[in-house]
Amino acid sequence: MRNDEIKEFIKSEKIIAVIRADLKEELFFKAVQALFEGGIRCIEITMTSPNALAIIENLKKEWERKEILIGTGTVLDATTCRLAVLAGTDFIVTPTLLPEVVATAKNYGIVSMCGGFTPTELFHAWQTGADFVKLFPASVGGPEYIKAILGPLPHLSIVPTGGISHENARKFLDAGAVALGVGGNLVSKKLLASENYNLITETAQLYKSAVS
Repeated sequence: MRNDEIKEFIKSEKIIAVIRADLKEELFFKAVQALFEGGIRCIEITMTSPNALAIIENLKKEWERKEILIGTGTVLDATTCRLAVLAGTDFIVTPTLLPEVVATAKNYGIVSMCGGFTPTELFHAWQTGADFVKLFPASVGGPEYIKAILGPLPHLSIVPTGGISHENARKFLDAGAVALGVGGNLVSKKLLASENYNLITETAQLYKSAVS
C-alpha cells in the first residue's frame, strides 16, 4: 500500500491491536492469526518485545499476500526507526514526543504516529509532521478529554491508547478519535501466555462489532 492508502486503511479499520509480550516467535504468528480471524487488520508489535524486528520482518513475509498492516511500536530513537523500516514495517509509533523518529520515518516515506498527552504535546507532535498523534494514556481523561482537545485543535488525528475496552470504544470514536490503540484488553500477556487464541479471536470480534 502507498502511504495515503495506509493512513486511510488505519482510519477505516479503527482498531490497532498492540502486542507487547515476551513470547517465542511462533506464538506471535498464532496471535496475529487469531486477531485476523476476529477481524483485526492493523497490528503493532512493540520494541519492548524481544526480537521484535525479526518478528516484524517475518510477519511481513508471512502476511504479504493479505490485506493487513504490521507496525512497530515503542520506537524511541532514529536508529530503531531505520531498522524497523528495513524490517518492512508499515507504520511507526512513538510513546512520547520524539521529533527525530518522525523525521526519520518521513525520510523513508513511512506513516508515523507520535505520542503525547497534553494539548501542547499533541500539537507539537502534529507539528513534527506525524500522520497521527497518539494520546496516551487515554484512560486518564477519557472521551471527554479528546473532545475538549479537538475543540481548539480540530485538525489533530488522535489515536487514543491505554484503557480502551470494547464497552467504551465507540465513545472514544464519537468524541473524535480517528482510530484506537488496544493492547492488554485485547491481547493481554496472560492470554498470550496461556495460548488462549479462541478468546483473542472472540474479543477481537467484540471490538470490531463495537466500532462498526
